[in-house]
Amino acid sequence: MKLLIDAGNTRIKWALVNGEDWLCSGILPAAQAAKLSRHIAGHLAPRYLRRPRTGLHDIQQIWVSNVAGEEIAQHIRNIGAGKSGQPHFVVAREAQCGVRNGYSNTSQLGSDRWAALIAAWHLVQGKCLTVNSGTATTIDTLSERGEFLGGLILPGVDLMQRSLVAATVQLKSTQGEYVPFPLNSADALYSGAIQASCGAIERQYTLLNDASAPVVLSGGAAGLLQPYLNQKLFSVPPRVVDNLVLQGLLLMAQEANA
Repeated sequence: MKLLIDAGNTRIKWALVNGEDWLCSGILPAAQAAKLSRHIAGHLAPRYLRRPRTGLHDIQQIWVSNVAGEEIAQHIRNIGAGKSGQPHFVVAREAQCGVRNGYSNTSQLGSDRWAALIAAWHLVQGKCLTVNSGTATTIDTLSERGEFLGGLILPGVDLMQRSLVAATVQLKSTQGEYVPFPLNSADALYSGAIQASCGAIERQYTLLNDASAPVVLSGGAAGLLQPYLNQKLFSVPPRVVDNLVLQGLLLMAQEANA
């Protein structure tokens, strides 16, 4: 069995996979990373897996995308202190799983972006826009030959709002709603973050200059952004795909073990 871990700045997402079967998965706030081993072990109980003797000792490999720093990396290493050995912390390569990396410094491309691109290529097998929206929103482009052409990084929906509240004396942190023409500050903050995110996706899609290319959305805010995208731009509606980074990690693991 393989344990896949997507460690982001806000959340740690994980899945336990046996072959092609996704046995169980979970999400833990990054601030609670010290509880990661116990959190995963709790999900390996028989009521979740219907496998009465499954435990952390049954994990043979751990594959990780970590963009959250060394402290969280150490908590992940603690899981692999037994039979599974040291986790595989992935780093972007020049080429992997059919995708070629066009970044000026190959290894500086975030491991989460690299894994998401690999998963998107596996799904689409063609030109596409890959959007991963969490703490940050990344908008990356693949060519019809699986070449990473480049991408954008901007603050995620929540981070945009928190940054403005932190830097502006008169704004307060209250949850707003999306409205086209906001008439209060909370709605203005929330709607502005949605519009900025969707505008960046739509502009990048326009620059792609191919109305037939699909858009793959993932991350915690994917479902939030999808309804507000201008559907008239796309010949195929933008598609929300859960756990794109984890899917990419599994593809990397499968290629390494082939």
